[in-house]
Amino acid sequence: MVCGGFACSKNCLCALNLLYTLVSLLLIGIAAWGIGFGLISSFRVVGVVIAVGIFLFLIALVGLIGAVKHHQVLLFFYMIILLLVFIVQFSVSCACLALNKEQQSQLLEVGWNNTNSARTDIERNLNCCGFRVFDLNETCSSDCFRSRQCQPCAPIIEEYSGMVLRFVGGIGLFFSFTEILGVWLTYRYRNQKDPRANPSAFL
Repeated sequence: MVCGGFACSKNCLCALNLLYTLVSLLLIGIAAWGIGFGLISSFRVVGVVIAVGIFLFLIALVGLIGAVKHHQVLLFFYMIILLLVFIVQFSVSCACLALNKEQQSQLLEVGWNNTNSARTDIERNLNCCGFRVFDLNETCSSDCFRSRQCQPCAPIIEEYSGMVLRFVGGIGLFFSFTEILGVWLTYRYRNQKDPRANPSAFL
């Protein structure tokens, strides 16, 4: 059977949704691992990661059930949701790749000022205190604070932020193209007839 046939479209769509399921479980597992080992104490960050993982898992589940049963309604909603996710993810990925160093620095400073728990994690893991200036009057959870010889966190964070943004933008861009592939596969699969189905049945 050629790859443009019904069985091939079904198998490709199932494989794509199994990939999304694995990624979603990986996201949830990483968040749980970070909490378990004390690497992340910010429940807001963990909550966002787990919420994204659960959302992706539900989308993959809808796509998988729709592909296995050739359910027109489920496939339609799956296609629409995947298209919306593609638009958002593609835009965010392009924004990550387009940020210059000055914009990155401003975003990092805003994030630093608005999150206390994430700030504590950064200071402890990077062994630094303060963002731009090390202030002896402020409390700090890093080991270097005991010796009163800490460097500010901004230079260390900015050194890695560009690499992280490029990595996140590249991964997001890659997955956005898998999503548009999923939309195309779903559209084609919905319009194909199941050779084993009853010809008089609509769904």
